[in-house]
Amino acid sequence: MSHLAYFRVSGPEQSIASQRHAMLANAAAEQFSEEFADEGVSGAMPASQRPAFARLLAYARKGDVIHVYAVDRLGRDALDVQSTVRALLDKGVAVEVHGLGRIGRGVGELILAVLAQVADMERRRIQERTEAGRAKARASLDQTGRTHRGKASMGRPADYDPVVVAQWRLEHSASITATAEYFGCSPATVKRCCAAAVDA
Repeated sequence: MSHLAYFRVSGPEQSIASQRHAMLANAAAEQFSEEFADEGVSGAMPASQRPAFARLLAYARKGDVIHVYAVDRLGRDALDVQSTVRALLDKGVAVEVHGLGRIGRGVGELILAVLAQVADMERRRIQERTEAGRAKARASLDQTGRTHRGKASMGRPADYDPVVVAQWRLEHSASITATAEYFGCSPATVKRCCAAAVDA
């Protein structure tokens, strides 16, 4: 019997280290026989189409245990999670979800289906809130020239000329915060511009 781990993170700023630590603390194994990780892969992609998860499905054998950090790592939505788990159980592969335990036939599948549905609903709610925020920002931008959060544009701001930013700051003996307010950008942008101007 092999203990196999699957990790997925969406963005480059995320790490699988915390997932691994939590799962090992909860697992029957002191370490995993094999680990499979999809990094920078969106949860919107069906599980079987994720490169590492596809390799895991091909690798797993009867009697193996697959460990995942959360239900949403097993599929794109509730239906994908259910079909993935059912396919693994049919193959004789056990599935263990951190904080939930081992998923078995019957009641285990039912609990998993409910949790997957809740995760699916929460994902849709986040998308709805994001779109509502964008609509509000667009409306405010059209009416006042600023978004509802006071920004001059939506999305990533335009590039700033490092020399101009650094020169204005020097001429006005301005702080980074005051310079950021003047140009309508973040303090981090001012720091980058000043560093780039020095290097230029």
